[in-house]
Amino acid sequence: MRIAVVSIVLDEPRDVQEQVNKIIADNKDIIRGRMGLPLNEEDVSIISLAVIGENDQINALTGKLGAIDQVNVKTSFSKKEI
Repeated sequence: MRIAVVSIVLDEPRDVQEQVNKIIADNKDIIRGRMGLPLNEEDVSIISLAVIGENDQINALTGKLGAIDQVNVKTSFSKKEI
């Protein structure tokens, strides 16, 4: 299992937040923490997720999020395996 941080930037969040929140809820078993920062004046939202799971689980989560238009995703993995 790996520890990772998933950074998500939503451009035009009103258009995509429902899809993003559903995917996050569907993967709640690997999510240990979530922080959201709405930037209302810029019409952008930032979400950070702390996750622990197998590489395939984390990659499936980020792949689904990244497939949504107006959503940008980056993941940083710990080098340590647990």
